[in-house]
Amino acid sequence: MAEELPDTVAEHAASVLGPESELFEDLDAAGLGEALTHAVRASLYKPGDTALAAIRLATDLARIPLIAATRWVGGEAEPPLPIDPKDRRFADPAWDTNPVFYALRQGYLASCRFARDVVGSAELEAEATRKAELALDLLLDAIAPTNFLMTNPAALKRAFDTAGGSVAKGVHNFLDDLVHNAGRPRQVDTSGFELGRNLACTPAKVVYRNELMELLQYEPRTEQVHATPMLCSPPWINKYYVMDLSRDRSFVQWAVDHGRTVFVISYKNPSKDMSGTTMDDYLVNGPQKAVDVIQEITGSETVDIVGLCLGGALTGITAAYLQQSGDTRIGTLTLLNTMLDYAEPGALGNFTDEHTVDKLEKKMRREGTLEGKSMAGTFDVLRANDLIFNYVVSNWLLGQNPPAFDILAWNADSTRMPAAMHTFYLRNFYIENKLAAGKLKIAGKTIDLNVIKSPTYVVSAVNDHIVPWKSAYKTVGLVSGPVRFVLSSGGHIAGIVSPPGPKVWHMVSESEQLPVTAEGWHDAAERHNGSWWEDWTHWSEETSGPLQDPPRMGSTVHPVLGDGPGEYVRT
Repeated sequence: MAEELPDTVAEHAASVLGPESELFEDLDAAGLGEALTHAVRASLYKPGDTALAAIRLATDLARIPLIAATRWVGGEAEPPLPIDPKDRRFADPAWDTNPVFYALRQGYLASCRFARDVVGSAELEAEATRKAELALDLLLDAIAPTNFLMTNPAALKRAFDTAGGSVAKGVHNFLDDLVHNAGRPRQVDTSGFELGRNLACTPAKVVYRNELMELLQYEPRTEQVHATPMLCSPPWINKYYVMDLSRDRSFVQWAVDHGRTVFVISYKNPSKDMSGTTMDDYLVNGPQKAVDVIQEITGSETVDIVGLCLGGALTGITAAYLQQSGDTRIGTLTLLNTMLDYAEPGALGNFTDEHTVDKLEKKMRREGTLEGKSMAGTFDVLRANDLIFNYVVSNWLLGQNPPAFDILAWNADSTRMPAAMHTFYLRNFYIENKLAAGKLKIAGKTIDLNVIKSPTYVVSAVNDHIVPWKSAYKTVGLVSGPVRFVLSSGGHIAGIVSPPGPKVWHMVSESEQLPVTAEGWHDAAERHNGSWWEDWTHWSEETSGPLQDPPRMGSTVHPVLGDGPGEYVRT
């Protein structure tokens, strides 16, 4: 693997991260190894397919030395297996110019094809097939020649150039990770980050606190503000400050700079004594209570809500719940990388089947919560080359320090989930998809998303495999109000932390009647350079009310309790 600048590595890794990375347990709970074993056994009942795969492997292995030698002496020869130009592992020139490394790479690719042919020939149920393929991909990624010092040309060159210094540093990094990071390579150097200084640093005050959340009110940065305040509803699966990341990379700062009065919920990191906390509690003591406080402080009749990930799902539920209660205080909705229809959950469907959830429930009954650190590896498996082996190479083989990058630092600041809420979420959303079906019962009501008539702005990211954008598009058909759907560049988190710049883009359709299907929308949409933040600002200004003097910070009823980012974010 060619050596890369730390920021480039960090940005690439950040593009595949996501809050729901901490929703799921380890691989044993998901049964990936069991599925792969069943697939190998099942392939034995189709010896013809296995024999053909073996013949093709033997043919490939026989051709590789001759082709490598031909290329070495300057001849033209097509490789037995094509090289994926997007595979960053083999970017070092030696994989093309050196006949030994060229043959090694071709042999690895041929072996991968053979293994996939064998497992693919097994006749299993669709769920078992997906898990077997995921387990096989992890195994093949693990044995890639780039993950070992003597078969990684970039690591060998660096060892030579540093007189062995990189090897010594890599061994030190490995031992440190073995002792202090459960044997996994570190993804980020967090030593340079501090909450309130360069993360979660937009000036704010804590104006309310209950047993579940703190409510932050951000100080105005413009002489006048729009009349309608805005509440940010983050997921409680991670810390809230992904919405207020670092200077000039903060969506909250962007909104405040454009004349919005912004409030944000900061959830408490639940401890074992909160194991009985339910999603009902999160609704009533989270966004519903926040709307009460915001209305009292600002005097506004309506409050706009911006929800992210699971916080976006709760935003939709809250809007429907209040509407069904005759409460019309919700203004517009903005849903960021949010799934309301869980029929096609993407890669995470491998970890949300009945069998896996049963195992998780037993674990949570014993422990009361599901630890974030014990679950982080599951999401890494879905993008193992980017989130595991990328750091095996850079940290252990090249002897480099992990990058200091704000998104990765936020992602490492893990949280727990209370058992009752977590079980309810997995069963009612992922397994039974009750929210989209209009059968979800929460806080005494059966939620009907169709009652939502608020203007709604839906953002999804093109490379988001946590909330696939086509699944996010289904929101268009679940609510009754006008919807503006935007497809952003980036992944689950990098698509949201998307300040204006030359690398970002977004797609949008100006049609008032959106197509039924995501494919139909994509055909009609136009691509624009720039961030969706800018498009959202123009959209929100139309409904956020006239400009006026900023409201006070807190009130007599809800006085300022302290400076942001508050206490709960540090738990």
